[in-house]
Amino acid sequence: MRIVIAGGHGKIALRLAERLGSGAVGLVRNPAHVADVEATGAEAVLCDLERASAEEVAEILRGGDAVVFAAGAGPGSGAARKDTVDRGASVLMAEAAERSGVRRFIQISSMGAGRPPAPGGDAVWAAYIEAKTAAEDDLRARDGLAWTILRPGRLTDEPGTGLVRLAPEVPPGSVPRDDVAAVVLALLDNPGTAHRTLELVSGDTPIIDLVATE
Repeated sequence: MRIVIAGGHGKIALRLAERLGSGAVGLVRNPAHVADVEATGAEAVLCDLERASAEEVAEILRGGDAVVFAAGAGPGSGAARKDTVDRGASVLMAEAAERSGVRRFIQISSMGAGRPPAPGGDAVWAAYIEAKTAAEDDLRARDGLAWTILRPGRLTDEPGTGLVRLAPEVPPGSVPRDDVAAVVLALLDNPGTAHRTLELVSGDTPIIDLVATE
């Protein structure tokens, strides 16, 4: 399999690339991040998703089996970049996937997406949730893609347990990035989860058993 990961230097993306090895292609915009991606066994490709055209990205995707959108503006970024990365880059990747003929698309979103933030809250967080919601809405409208939207809870760097709770709606909670990467890998292997929006937190069910029932 050839899996193209947008946001290839992110913490979840690197963990996923380690699991995929030579089957992964990590897109990064910073040349200094190439070595970290290659250290996982994956291929690194320089591509700035805030500047690239859909056709440029489609050329990278051609011949691929799936796209994983794991990009994000990250901590410390303002509301403007929540829109250009968390929404804009996702829309760009989805359009490029359609142009290239790559149908499988896994989008890593966030719990809270699809629900309007409470009035008077943090403006940047609100912009982030609005961007994730818009990216999800765009993806659902694309009939040509076999998409799955994954909404993890609060992310941690604790070791993964392989035990999670995955469903269209789950109570708020946290989940190790290790387990998010493992769930993405399982989703890639299970096309029956296409056109599903799933929330994810730590739980007591093995990932493989849980994904197989979705």
